[in-house]
Parts: sequence; C-alpha cells; structure tokens
Amino acid sequence: MARPVTLFTGQWADLTFRSVCEKAASFGYDGLEIACWGDHMDVRKAADDPAYTAERKAILAEYGLKTWALGAHLAGQCVGDLWDPRLDGFAPDKYKGNPEKIRAWAIEELKYTARAAKNMGCSVVTGFMGSGVWKYWYSFPQTSAEMIDAAYREIVELWTPIFDVFDANGVKFALEVHPTEIAFDYYTAERLLQEFSFRPTLGFNFDPSHLIWQGVTPHIFLRDFIKQVYHVHMKDAAVNRDGKAGILGSHIEFGDSRRGWNFRSLGHGDVDFESIIRTLNDAGYQGPLSVEWEDSGMDREYGAREACEFVRRIDFTPSELAFDGAMKQ
Repeated sequence: MARPVTLFTGQWADLTFRSVCEKAASFGYDGLEIACWGDHMDVRKAADDPAYTAERKAILAEYGLKTWALGAHLAGQCVGDLWDPRLDGFAPDKYKGNPEKIRAWAIEELKYTARAAKNMGCSVVTGFMGSGVWKYWYSFPQTSAEMIDAAYREIVELWTPIFDVFDANGVKFALEVHPTEIAFDYYTAERLLQEFSFRPTLGFNFDPSHLIWQGVTPHIFLRDFIKQVYHVHMKDAAVNRDGKAGILGSHIEFGDSRRGWNFRSLGHGDVDFESIIRTLNDAGYQGPLSVEWEDSGMDREYGAREACEFVRRIDFTPSELAFDGAMKQ
C-alpha cells in the first residue's frame, strides 16, 4: 500500500488555509503537514476551542485531505536559541527585542501545540528545538567542551517540561535535523538522543536535503536512526563543486547559481531517493511522505504538482517474493 503524500504548508503561509487545501487537492496530495503559523493553524485555539478544530477538519474533508502532523518550527526555534533580532520575526510583536518573553511564549506555544495536535488527530509534531551553541560551531574563538556540554544540558532542561505535555497528550516530537539546531548532523543527533536518555517522545523528522550538502549520506542516517524517525520530509538539494563555491553559502541568497548548494524541487537535485525508499521499506515505515517544497528557481505551483507526481512514482512497494523464488522445483 502506497504511503500518503502530504504537502508541508510552511512555504505557503502567505495563503489562507482554505486556499492551500484547494491547491494541494488539485495538485494530487493526500493531505497536509500543517504549519502552525499564518492562517493555517492557531494552536491556542486548536487546543481550547472545539469549534475551531471542527472547522479546520471540515475544510480538510471538503477537499478530500487528511493530516498526520503539525509543524512547529518557528516557535520551537525560539525555545532553545540564543536570541538575536531574527527571532523577533517568529514571535508576537509585543515580545520583540525581549529574549526572556520570547522564550516563555515559545515554551507555552509548544505545550499548546501538543494539545492542538491531539485535537486534530495528529500523533506527531515536527519542528526545531534551537541551539544555544550553534553560533560557536567553528570553534574560533575557541569553543570548549564545557560550553557544548552546557548547551545540551540547557536543551534538556528547556524541553523536558514540554515533552511532559506531549506525553500527556500521546503526541511525539520529531526534530528536523538541520543547521542551527542542537542536532544538525549524524553525531550531534546521536548525542541528543543520548542526552534525553532515548526518551521515546523525541525522534526525528528525516529531511535529506539538510544532510547531503554537509557531506552526510542521507539514507545511512535514515538507516541508523530509523527507530527514532517519526516523520519524513521529501526535499531535494543540489551541491555545486565548481572550485569556487563552498558549502557555507558565501552570504549569497538561495537560488543564486554561484552558491555551493541550493534546495531543489524533487528529482532536480542530488538526493538518492531510491535508497531512501528502500530503507523505509526495509523498516516498514507507513507514515506520510511530506513534500517540503523549496526551489527559488522554479514556479512553486508547477514544482509542487511535479513533486507530488515524483513521490508517487518513486514510492514503490517492496516485493513479497524472492526474485529467484520461481526457480525452485
């Protein structure tokens, strides 16, 4: 049985929820991974107002769509990050410039998100956790082991009360392993799980596009962490090794061909999706394959429709027979 194909609405938050549902249905998607910003999902209303969740469910049903996950990336980033002015864009205007109030708002927002997910019938919330040490990744000026240790401890302290609420509502949190997060590659992800003593609440939203340009082989990451993979993003990236571009981006905007890497619409980059599907098949993963569409060089409606078709084409069913089984007498 084919896995459901969903569209993450984060890159479509300039549109109303109804408009995104209408477009996703016309593109051929089975459902949405609903972003908790813009008009798409007010988690405080969804947590406390049955009429609000009923209205959201009715719109989904009108277009023949379902939802398996909410996306809480922006508020999640505000929980663990060291404040800088960029976070002001993720929090309510009244908290701008106030790191303590932004963090307090974000912690409560994630707790509401757990309850909202339960009320929407979702068992997973995808998102970010932030990092108090990401800005020190290069280690100059020198980053001590003690600073790294303290950053992990802080993440555990900040997120443990949030995960308690997730547990109370039967919802899991799937961190998108991603630069700027406390877990951004293979070994930092491994350490994060260890720091939380492999608490079942915490797993990963597997996204190959953030791994490939770092030099991490996506399907190896997926294979090794498959028990902690609660959700899957289908997203591509192309790496440029022209002798000039480096992987750090050169302070050049996304979409510029001079960059060392760029996100691409599915099938237009370097991610080996066949190996990813084979790994998911081996593990028996039956959750959604969620298209996070990001390609500055392509019209997004054309790209989202083509991406849905790509996922359906690549999501093959494993064989129930050994290829040489018919040779037996």
